[in-house]
Amino acid sequence: MRAFLDQFPVGPGMRILDVGGTALNWLLVDQAAEVVLLNIEVPDDVSDLPPHIRYVVGDGTRLQFEDGEFDICFSNSTIEHVHTLERQRDFASEMLRVGRAIWLQTPARSFPFEPHWLGLFIHWLPERWQRRLARNFTLWGIVNRPDQQQVDALIDEYRLMSRSEMLALFPGCEIRNERFLGLTKSYIAVRPLAAVAAA
Repeated sequence: MRAFLDQFPVGPGMRILDVGGTALNWLLVDQAAEVVLLNIEVPDDVSDLPPHIRYVVGDGTRLQFEDGEFDICFSNSTIEHVHTLERQRDFASEMLRVGRAIWLQTPARSFPFEPHWLGLFIHWLPERWQRRLARNFTLWGIVNRPDQQQVDALIDEYRLMSRSEMLALFPGCEIRNERFLGLTKSYIAVRPLAAVAAA
C-alpha cells in the first residue's frame, strides 16, 4: 500500500474500484476517497464501515461498470484465482476498461514458494502430481489435512502468471517486479493517471 500511495495521490473526490479486495487496506489509508470493493460475495458484517467504503457483488471478468468510470482500478492477489488464462485475459481487459489508471499485483509463477499452498516448487509440477503431494508436502496440507475434494478445489482455483503473460495481458502498462532475497516474488501492473491524461 505504501508503494501504491507513492504512485497515486489518493484523496477526496477520487473513485477507486478494488477488485477482490477487503476493507482492511483502505481503512489504513487516511484519505477519504470513494472505494468500491467488488467480490463474489459480501462479508456478513459491513455495518461499521465508513461511508466512503462499500461492497458490491460482482465478477472481475465481467465488471458491471462503464468505461473509465473509476480513477483507479486496484487489485491485490486476485487475478490468479480465476484459474484459466482466458479468464485472466478477461479480468485484465475489464480492469483496463473501467479504470483510467490501474494497479494490479499478483504472485510470480517463477518464485519457488507458492503462497496459497505454502510449499516449495509444487506449482511447477503437473496437476496430477500436485493432487498427490499437496496433503503431505505443503504447509497448507499438513496443517489443514484437506480431503481430496478440497485439494482438487484449490488446484482448480489458482493459476500463477509469468512475466510474459503479464506483459501480454496489460499492454501499455509498466510491469514491476517485487523482489525477495533477489528473486521476483510478484508482479505489479501499473498504468499511471499521467499516462492516461497524456493519451
